Amino acid sequence: MSGPLEGKVALVAGATRGAGRGIAVELGAAGATVYVTGRSTRERRSEYDRPETIEDTAELVDAAGGVGVAVPTDHLDPVQVEALVARVDDEQGRLDVLVNDIWGGEKLFEWDAPVWEHDLDNGLRLLRLAVETHAVTSHHALPLLLRHPGGLVVEMTDGTAEYNQDTYRVSFFYDLAKASVLRMAFALGHELGPRGATAVALTPGWLRSEIMLETFGVTEENWRDATERVPHFGISETPFYVGRAVAALATDPDVARWNGRSLSSGQLARVYGFTDRDGSRPDAWRYMVEVQDADGPADGTDGTNGTDGSGDGGGPDAQAVIETYR
Repeated sequence: MSGPLEGKVALVAGATRGAGRGIAVELGAAGATVYVTGRSTRERRSEYDRPETIEDTAELVDAAGGVGVAVPTDHLDPVQVEALVARVDDEQGRLDVLVNDIWGGEKLFEWDAPVWEHDLDNGLRLLRLAVETHAVTSHHALPLLLRHPGGLVVEMTDGTAEYNQDTYRVSFFYDLAKASVLRMAFALGHELGPRGATAVALTPGWLRSEIMLETFGVTEENWRDATERVPHFGISETPFYVGRAVAALATDPDVARWNGRSLSSGQLARVYGFTDRDGSRPDAWRYMVEVQDADGPADGTDGTNGTDGSGDGGGPDAQAVIETYR
């Protein structure tokens, strides 16, 4: 094992699939020992009832060049989280990177449903999974992380603080969950900064997670086929792109400059120079503001973004618009 994070220890809480898996793999590629947690194991599936497991993630970390350690953990249970951190302490004696990526809410939110119509139990369950788990994990893990100077905490969310401030996100419960995690990073920055550590909030763009690819009926190999139906999907990115963002932060000796800030994968790609696996640098949140939310169709039918306005619904014009942000 070698790399800039050799000898460093990371805990990716919520690493079964999606961004958490991508982050764990890229930290492993940089040489870290990565503890990966979640509720989906080869012996027992979580309520998601999906095939991805934390053991699979740990093996991907190994294959990338790191050391992956899978620890089944329900982060709503303080006893389990305390035992997890004690194990990391016993086996490693340190924790350098904590990534709070626990989510688990895909099946719990209802698009555009007002709070009085949204299923209350599902909404409260979403808040517990998306917010309470992060607080429980930070409570138990941060004393170990603070034992050595230079620690990094990454709070994973959806949307930047700037974007979410003025944009209603999906529903009351979803919006509240994502805003809470952004504020967590801000608060942790105030608490960790004077003690020699850094906290940030980080969002990927439109993520080609396992669930998203399945929803569109494509794979990573043929994902562009989905743009025939949803042209804006061309701005999407793999989970490894935000993983490289975390690895870049973790290896930056001046990472404290970001303390308390809200960051995105596309933003950090421009700063650190990394790319997605296909060599592109998608900047989804800039695209969202300048194209999608501005009702500028990806096929350029309004004649903006350097296209001719022919409106062919996803042909060369669409590619020209998307590539401007990749």
